[in-house]
Amino acid sequence: MADPGMSVTPYWELTFDADGDVDGPERDRLLTQVTERGVRDLIVFSHGWNNDRSGATALYRRFFAPVPQLAPKARLGYVGVIWPSMRFSDEPIPDFPRCVAAVEAEAAPRPALDKDTRRALLETFPGRAAVLDQLARMLDERPDGTEGLTEFGRLVRLLLDGIQGPADTDEPGEPAVFDADPVTVCEEFAGALSVLGPAGDAARFGLPNPWDGAKELLRQATYYRMKRRAGTVGERGLGPLLGRLAGAAPGVRVHLAGHSFGGRLVAFALRGLPGPVRTVKSVTLLQGAFSHYAFAARLPHAPDRSGALKDLQRHIDGPLVCCYSHFDAALGTFYPLASRLAGDDRSCAGNEIAAVLGPRWGAMGHDGVQAVPDTASLDLAAALRGALPASGCVNVDAAAVVRNGGAPSGAHSDIVHPELARLVLTAGRIT
Repeated sequence: MADPGMSVTPYWELTFDADGDVDGPERDRLLTQVTERGVRDLIVFSHGWNNDRSGATALYRRFFAPVPQLAPKARLGYVGVIWPSMRFSDEPIPDFPRCVAAVEAEAAPRPALDKDTRRALLETFPGRAAVLDQLARMLDERPDGTEGLTEFGRLVRLLLDGIQGPADTDEPGEPAVFDADPVTVCEEFAGALSVLGPAGDAARFGLPNPWDGAKELLRQATYYRMKRRAGTVGERGLGPLLGRLAGAAPGVRVHLAGHSFGGRLVAFALRGLPGPVRTVKSVTLLQGAFSHYAFAARLPHAPDRSGALKDLQRHIDGPLVCCYSHFDAALGTFYPLASRLAGDDRSCAGNEIAAVLGPRWGAMGHDGVQAVPDTASLDLAAALRGALPASGCVNVDAAAVVRNGGAPSGAHSDIVHPELARLVLTAGRIT
């Protein structure tokens, strides 16, 4: 067992490295103890971007806390997936205490990258310390002219050299945004930030500083790295492990849940799941940070191509529930903007982005599963009344609770709500 302070029991953690290899002793404890503890339904939850184990465990503690009272008769077990991801420390998480570095950065705006973020970047891009030092220095100095932004873009591209992972055939633009004109990219990111920030209304009367957008370009590079890694860990790590679990404990019903890139991780676990395994009874995506066409057999804008997870919802012996919210700025603004900048040069910012760009560049957590026939659509209240279909894709508008958070991510991380815990139980028919 892990963490005696966890809000639920029995609870296990599974730690994966960047290649999808799982910690052996943790894996073996789960495989041997899940049956011994009499577990009937096992909820497996994966965090999204996050800086350390303690932050992930805190998320699991709070999210799982109401579950025992919501399903008092169920024989439940809980797994928290730990995988190497990162977030910028200045990104707020609703109702979570802010780190010391973020508070210090707010009191004194320089340096642009606080010490926690710089440490996380070094772990995310090993062997790139000199490049990261130069990027941090440029963000602080903000040199005049376009040459500095051009050089900044070149350095960001260096961070991404050699990154590999599961192919995203539904998202052909990545990572082309990092090859686009960095001056244009930084200007557009800065324009979006000026609208989303707390002083957005005032910012409309002046020209946004493209160096604010430069920091966002660096942030997008980390997102791209984490997004690819999440697919790798899901397909090569969690999926095969679930196959082993099905052999060791065939009577255990598995329910996958994931936030942000953790939603991508559990979705890609379906691609790594051995074919005959039917123990996954539900999948719940909370603000999933990957293409809303991932499960499509045909892409509307390219009918000869399919999504990266074509038809894999059929590997679930139950529903695939996708929660989304229009208050999620990370997915409603920056996700489509970064995707679109890889393909054309139209300009738009803030809340206008999703409307102007249309559906091609959307994310799961912004508008749900798209281009999959017979996908049901419900609001959260209807879903919790038991209206969820027994199988297939289901989009659930969770904006009634997923609504709080500041720039640049908006409500992206506002997922710790008893209603969403109930939704995971409802999806799995757990009472």
